[in-house]
Amino acid sequence: MKFRAALVQMRCGREVEPNLDAADKAVREAAAGGAGFVQTPENTSLMELKTRLLFEKTLPEEGNPAVERFSALARELGLWLHIGSMAVRLSDIKVANRAFLFAPDGGIAARYDKIHMFDVDLPGGETYRESKNYQPGGEAVLADLPWGRVGITTCYDLRFPAVYRTLAHNGAVFLTAPSAFTRQTGEAHWHVLLRARAIETGCFVFAAAQGGVHENGRETYGHSLIVSPWGEILAEADTEPGVIFADIDTALVEDARSRIPSLTHDREFGIAAPDRPGVRKAS
Repeated sequence: MKFRAALVQMRCGREVEPNLDAADKAVREAAAGGAGFVQTPENTSLMELKTRLLFEKTLPEEGNPAVERFSALARELGLWLHIGSMAVRLSDIKVANRAFLFAPDGGIAARYDKIHMFDVDLPGGETYRESKNYQPGGEAVLADLPWGRVGITTCYDLRFPAVYRTLAHNGAVFLTAPSAFTRQTGEAHWHVLLRARAIETGCFVFAAAQGGVHENGRETYGHSLIVSPWGEILAEADTEPGVIFADIDTALVEDARSRIPSLTHDREFGIAAPDRPGVRKAS
């Protein structure tokens, strides 16, 4: 149970077609390099912060040329293609941040709408309100690859470890976290969060990223990573667009979990707190 995985790092702009062209070219490069599984980052089709322009350029899933193009690409190349996410129109006031997993026959094996919305005020004046335009998903998603089960997540989900623990308990041996991390948050937390999610679940983690200064002015961290179940970095990009590869041996999952079998040690527990009977408050 060995295969080659590839991550596509991008620097997407404000027009859909050039982004699709860039993704198409990079996925072909990954296929030429022997990858059987290829992942692109969050916001593969569009990086747009202005609400009016986002809705003007975003289409429903049905009949969406981007969906059709990626389906045809997976079928042509005969690989598993995980589009980290793209905006999909749900209504006049909401879009979904939706990931797609395309099978080698071009069929959609899984869809996942990002659950956790990035609503933050960062030092230096950066403000993001993802929930203003995006409708959060309500379900975690698993899918079966030829090499094992994958749990699909996106970007800000990475900060909610219970999601990954739950996916692992339900059979995931691979976890995804395609992202568009800001430079600030990426420099502080990107590597440690991805390695932690791998270590605490004994899973491989695939995290394709956006990187560099984008047309809309946003700066993303890049550093796409493939992490082993033991927390080792198997492949890493810098901030430039490109493709990285790693040869994946699924035996490493069982090895890591046998060495630290924490998934078998979960327990229910109560909380002892100062405002509960029988617990003495500090003076």
